[in-house]
Amino acid sequence: MAWVYLILAGVFEVVGVTGMNKVAKSKNLPAYMVLFIGFLLSFGFLSLAMKSLPMGISYAVWTGIGTVGGTIIGMLFYGESKDWRRILFIGMILVAVVGLKITI
Repeated sequence: MAWVYLILAGVFEVVGVTGMNKVAKSKNLPAYMVLFIGFLLSFGFLSLAMKSLPMGISYAVWTGIGTVGGTIIGMLFYGESKDWRRILFIGMILVAVVGLKITI
């Protein structure tokens, strides 16, 4: 169950980062709510995951999901570059996260 919590923490990290982008563009209540709720749930699920998983792996996987998810959201919805090198490095992050899972 800890891995499910960790994945949910990463997903809500992406929600929080998307909220940051919304706040930067328009400082309205819904944007702040996405930011606040996203990060609140992200840290909550991360805390639950860390009860069973080592801190180093939990943090690495959480930030990896957040980094990859934020980059993909930026590319799909906010017109960020889709350069092949960005996609290559996203793949490298995903391989590293899977490698960390295998080592436990």
